[in-house]
Amino acid sequence: MPADFGPAETKGQPGIGQAALFGLCPQCGQRTLFRGVVQFADGCRTCGLEFSRFNVGDGPAAFLTLAIGGLVVALALWLEVAAHPPFWVHALIWLPFTIAAVLGGLRVAKAALLAAEYRNRAGEAISGPSNGAPDPDGEGTDR
Repeated sequence: MPADFGPAETKGQPGIGQAALFGLCPQCGQRTLFRGVVQFADGCRTCGLEFSRFNVGDGPAAFLTLAIGGLVVALALWLEVAAHPPFWVHALIWLPFTIAAVLGGLRVAKAALLAAEYRNRAGEAISGPSNGAPDPDGEGTDR
């Protein structure tokens, strides 16, 4: 892993919560993390940190969809029992709420994961013995 992959010092760097809420670069603190609603920029325009080195993936998407879906269903059922509104009222309330909650939550969750990877110097796992010991099956490794 390169020495500049993670923070050498944390002075002047945003915390994970700040970076997640405001889309801040975890290295310099500028608002350069996103180029779209939930799409990361290729890199920071200010300090040059490459965001493509981090593997956030779509992990938060499934969790957020399930959690927000459960919340929306519970709130829609409560509204139905309490007020018995027509169907179009449900559609008018819950469709925009669901879209906004998923997109906003996904943006925050992806930014938090990227900032946590940066702060903790997370990297890809390397398979095979790393201490120079021979393989258990007796075969050498191609390096």
